[in-house]
Amino acid sequence: MQGLQKTLASASMPTLAYELHGNCYINLTNHCTLRCAFCPKFNKQWDVKGYGLRLKSEPEVQEILAAIGDPTAYKEIVFCGLGEPTLRLTELLNIASQLKQQGASIRLNTDGLANAVYKKDVTPLFKGCIDALSISLNAHNEELYNLHCRPLIKNAFNELLAFITAAKKQIPDITLTAIEGLPGVSIPACEKIASRLGVKFRPRILDEVG
Repeated sequence: MQGLQKTLASASMPTLAYELHGNCYINLTNHCTLRCAFCPKFNKQWDVKGYGLRLKSEPEVQEILAAIGDPTAYKEIVFCGLGEPTLRLTELLNIASQLKQQGASIRLNTDGLANAVYKKDVTPLFKGCIDALSISLNAHNEELYNLHCRPLIKNAFNELLAFITAAKKQIPDITLTAIEGLPGVSIPACEKIASRLGVKFRPRILDEVG
């Protein structure tokens, strides 16, 4: 916690790690495979719960570890900023592995498009260093997914569903999420998709980090 407090105390430093709900959230990148219409950064808002998450540059592994400090001070360490953490997969796995060795519980919040980005199944790399996945579903069909999430990848909705199936073989604790109130999106229909795929589901409130 000491490292995190030092990072937040300096206004000239970017927020690399931030504390909410007893968890430590890692701001690994601002780059993303989606351009979600509801994302704060696409509405020129880079602050989340008082934390400025706009990065001047991609942080190094040791910078992130220093910002976190003692990982056992938190319930979970969560990869979750204003970008897609798997776009820095090597750094993500390096950080997660080191934190696991220190006894941390690790969760990855992801858009589920990593396999499409790397054109191979990367989910086996998660085994042993990622304890849980929270995957943004955000819609119950491709049309609404494309409308709200505006993916940069072709066939993204089906790629997402395939990723969930692959990840289940590696990580038993998987939760799909969808934001309540997006026009046309049925939360019950999203929950049915999660049930069909054999994973958990949690509705989210816009701008609430979890």
